[in-house]
Amino acid sequence: MKRLHYAWIIVFITFLILLAVQGVRLSFGAFVEPWEREFSLDRGTISLISTLSFIVYGISQPVIGRLVDRWGARAVLSWSTLLTGISIFSTCFITSPWQLFLLYGLGVSLGVGGASNVATSVLVVNWFSKKRGLAFGIMEAGFGAGQMLLVPGSLMLIHWFSWKLTVVALGLLLMVIVLPAALLLLRNHPSEKNEEPIGGTAEEELETGSKTKAGSVTAMFRMKQFWLLILPFLICGFTTVGLMDTHLIPFSHDHGFSTTVTSAAVSLLAGFNIAGILLSGIIADRWSSRKILCFLYAVRALSIVILIYSHEPYLLLGFAVLFGLVDFATVAPTQMLATQYFQNYSIGLMIGWLSLAHQIGSALGAYVPGVIYTVTGEYTLAFYLSIGMLVLASVMNVMLREPAAMNRDSAPVMEKV
Repeated sequence: MKRLHYAWIIVFITFLILLAVQGVRLSFGAFVEPWEREFSLDRGTISLISTLSFIVYGISQPVIGRLVDRWGARAVLSWSTLLTGISIFSTCFITSPWQLFLLYGLGVSLGVGGASNVATSVLVVNWFSKKRGLAFGIMEAGFGAGQMLLVPGSLMLIHWFSWKLTVVALGLLLMVIVLPAALLLLRNHPSEKNEEPIGGTAEEELETGSKTKAGSVTAMFRMKQFWLLILPFLICGFTTVGLMDTHLIPFSHDHGFSTTVTSAAVSLLAGFNIAGILLSGIIADRWSSRKILCFLYAVRALSIVILIYSHEPYLLLGFAVLFGLVDFATVAPTQMLATQYFQNYSIGLMIGWLSLAHQIGSALGAYVPGVIYTVTGEYTLAFYLSIGMLVLASVMNVMLREPAAMNRDSAPVMEKV
């Protein structure tokens, strides 16, 4: 019987880490109304906590990329999981809003920033020369699994017990289960297990941590491909983690949907999110990633049109299915393009910049709709704004060149703005 390659163990552990750590982050929407009542805050102020979280997360990403290059993904992921666990657990003791800003806005956000796809993507690149799209898809499915399990789970625990017991449970999950698994099973390189990457070691691939040269960051900024990847990914963050993960639950409650219907919608969205992530990863190994992204952003815009008119439960659930299929499905093809366009640079650094853009978008997507809601009493304007941005993202992906076409041209210097 053929032995399971250890690379798949690495993928499973990164899946588990993203499920737990990012699931805690994606559960923020479940705590919006309990925190409003507990601390007498309005929706705009709660949204500001989420915005601070995204800013801290985003700013940390290029730094995390450098730390991964220096210390290795295993150390960064393990310490970040511990920090997230301690911070979310400690929120059960807070008595005033400034402590919530400190523990969640800074502590949780720094931990989540470290235990993100910056570090996990480096592991995939190190362990896979082939089947990277599938590996990226399985890894990113951890986001969807966390959304499917921890978000409705948090809603139910808050409904049955209290938000304080819920954060205790989340903190213990991270510190007692996930952290030991990361420490025991993660390895940075196949050589640590006396193995080769799946697909063998490609001659053209250099050590991830040593690719960045003096001036290379400036060179990246001058590349057309850099901005045509970064800007759509910023829009991706605005319309997913920022808008939906922060405001979908309050939007559902405002429309009179029960906790049961809301939980069902979130669970459906997360379940189909996992399916979409895995499917996009498999397709990215076989088809044009830029065409996949163009399609995904267009379908996401269509799904938000449906949400605007979701005044009945079946429409909300239909939105959840369609949006779920294209939610995090953009990540694997975006990362595939990044590894192809920037193969001569530090993968950790490039993914860090992508994640920074995503978190800037997430911060804006959390705060701006909150302000719009405070002023207008509804989210409709925010949804129309998101639709326009998604159409723009789809067009920008059309403007990208295929990596294979660029290689055929054998251009020594990539296109510059």
